[in-house]
Amino acid sequence: MATNRENDHERSAAGLDFDFPIREKAASLGQTVAENGPEALFEEIENLLPESWREQITAFPIAAMLLGLGVGIFLGMKKGDEIIAAGGSMLSAAAIANVTQAMERVTGGGESEA
Repeated sequence: MATNRENDHERSAAGLDFDFPIREKAASLGQTVAENGPEALFEEIENLLPESWREQITAFPIAAMLLGLGVGIFLGMKKGDEIIAAGGSMLSAAAIANVTQAMERVTGGGESEA
């Protein structure tokens, strides 16, 4: 039982215990950011917001910036270590997925020739 828990810890640290759709989304987001730069990340964040929020942000950009700054400072003070750990885990999982895809392309899909 102890080895199972250690394995769970290693999978969690590597970002492998996320549900498949989240892992797939993180990998595709990582690939998009690698191809198009940070603009792709901002577009993805924009797509997460509901249309009514987008209208409010467009109408009151200074208030939206101040609110975002306040929330960012609050979260940074309260949950900074957890946010950094989660972000690092997600980025490393996306990077490993991209490396795996590249290696599969180079080696011919990983199929054995025997």
